[in-house]
Amino acid sequence: MTQAEKNARILEELARLYPDAGPELHFGNPYETLVATILSAQCTDARVNMVTPRVFADFPTVEAMANTEPETLYPYVRSCGFKSKAVNIVMAARKIMRDFGGEVPSTMEALTSLPGVGRKTANVVMAFAFGKNAIPVDTHVFRVSNRLGLARADTPEGVEKQLQQAIPEESWSKAHHYLIYHGRRVCHSRKPDCETCTLRSLCSLYGGDETADRKA
Repeated sequence: MTQAEKNARILEELARLYPDAGPELHFGNPYETLVATILSAQCTDARVNMVTPRVFADFPTVEAMANTEPETLYPYVRSCGFKSKAVNIVMAARKIMRDFGGEVPSTMEALTSLPGVGRKTANVVMAFAFGKNAIPVDTHVFRVSNRLGLARADTPEGVEKQLQQAIPEESWSKAHHYLIYHGRRVCHSRKPDCETCTLRSLCSLYGGDETADRKA
């Protein structure tokens, strides 16, 4: 079996396992997508979804967020972690007002110019706020793609580039969710449930490739 055939079979099985895979964060527009994704770093989606309704009710627009202070926002988002998240959200809103006419930008270059926005967050916004083909690489995507053998890279950006080669472009965003779902439900960080995994015959880690887990 060629690597391309193996990749196709992995994606086919992931699609079968998770036909309803999609965003677990709740958002309704690019601004909300940006805020929720910044908050989700090192925090569960469930926790973010508990916090954002009040945030979006009291700061419903980029302009409203830009006009507040990080110290005012922080009590709303304290349970999502670092105070720097509140700082980054307010500063990003101010930069959007100043440099982008109040509209969340839709390109990698522009998005990553915002405080607190790296490639993963930018890819989420591009994919799920603007419908672009993108592969956000979070810890689940990084771990599972290296273990399965879809990628063999030591950095999230390296994984992103390799997944772009391994997966048809029209499937990038969907594959991102497949890999997250599999990471949360089966291919856990500390103890993957290999014995019940229907992908084990295709998996580099299960096949004995130690480098697959060292990278993950």
